Amino acid sequence: MNKKTYALITGVVFTVLIAGSIAAGGVMDAAAHDPTSSDGAVHETATYEVVITNITPGQPLTPPLLVTHAAGIDIFTVGEEASYELKQLAENGNSGPLMESLDGVDGVFDVVAGDAPLVPANDPGSTGIGHAASYTITARSHHEYLSLASMLICTNDGFVGLDGIALPRHGEETVYGIAYDARTEANTEDFVDMVPPCQAMIGISSEDGGTGVSNSAVSENGVVIPHPGITGRADLTSAHAWTDPVVKVTITLVE
Repeated sequence: MNKKTYALITGVVFTVLIAGSIAAGGVMDAAAHDPTSSDGAVHETATYEVVITNITPGQPLTPPLLVTHAAGIDIFTVGEEASYELKQLAENGNSGPLMESLDGVDGVFDVVAGDAPLVPANDPGSTGIGHAASYTITARSHHEYLSLASMLICTNDGFVGLDGIALPRHGEETVYGIAYDARTEANTEDFVDMVPPCQAMIGISSEDGGTGVSNSAVSENGVVIPHPGITGRADLTSAHAWTDPVVKVTITLVE
């Protein structure tokens, strides 16, 4: 990949996909990080390695957002209307509002943001970006659940998510995440309505520049559902479709 192409991809990715987010790749320390709870009991903190692998044939994913939390915390719920924060992630690849909304929330322990997208294993855009990445996140007693979310870049408002997966108490566990439709934007499948990095990351060039902001002309107010997939009605084709699951997630207790 030449320098011009690399600059295009990285420049757009880090201004559109992570715009407004708190230091990408960093950790947001919640108040719950104090190992002594309000009842005076000491709860041991556990460290986990989470490896996320993009297993789609043609869909790049935005840097994922991971959260450890107590029971009852949801970053999305199937059958309920998507929050503004989820809308920003699913439509525009902007995880910043969701990160900020979790800061200091009772029941949230650790929040970690990835620092790079995850492309398909065949890297259709010759980006040189990996299809898997490892993240370190912490948890403790009463905060033993993991949730995550990442935008399917070449969709209008598709995202992959895990909602409240119980963390393993020992060893490792592998789970899989499926694609969801936030239903905040119509699935036009038109490059003009998608975030700009889409084309470069799948090796396509067109006159449609795309957009990293919401467009009221194609907005919807539906509820989150499993994603219906790609129909091929416009710019997207079967090459950008997928069969669930879309990510493989391996969670390992480190210490």
